[in-house]
Amino acid sequence: MIPALLLVFSAVAYRVTTGLLIHSGANWLSNFTPLAAIALCSAAYFPKKYKFSVPLATLFLSDVIINLRYGAPLLDPQILVRYAALALVGCVGILLQNRASLKTLLPASIVGSTIFYAVTNAFSWLSDPGYTKNFAGLVQSLTVGLPQYSTTPSWMFFRNSLVSDLLFTLLFVVCMNLGQSRERSGTRAVPQLGGPAAAA
Repeated sequence: MIPALLLVFSAVAYRVTTGLLIHSGANWLSNFTPLAAIALCSAAYFPKKYKFSVPLATLFLSDVIINLRYGAPLLDPQILVRYAALALVGCVGILLQNRASLKTLLPASIVGSTIFYAVTNAFSWLSDPGYTKNFAGLVQSLTVGLPQYSTTPSWMFFRNSLVSDLLFTLLFVVCMNLGQSRERSGTRAVPQLGGPAAAA
């Protein structure tokens, strides 16, 4: 589990770094952070007390750093909705906890990215007065966003989160498999009492 935890904290450090760079003009990095994958994989693999605490605490820590840098409020409704969306993605991970593998988690990562994107953008559509409150406004929030953010349309956020979530999920599963195979090989190396080694 240690390699996976280190991977989670590395992803959060990466989120903080890109969060600071985006405001310096690196728009192509927008939302290239594996938030949904962290929630999904933590819920699928970690022990019960860490399933939700690790992803939400790491997200909160990175939010504190980024929001303090730009003077943004920490308890903004849009931020709270993001936590709720990640909790929903975590529920998908819990459904897969007994059969977590690349075969199940990579498709689940796509589902998690979609849930996160749909929930956060639908909330923006409902709460932002810039969107008309009809189907066309919802489609606008999910595709191009508001005109003042035309340099980074909404679909680009989704594309970047989808790619980063798939990549992180792949790395997370590899880390967990490596850790489990090392544990198994370590167990096999220790002679069992009453076994052939003890009899010799």
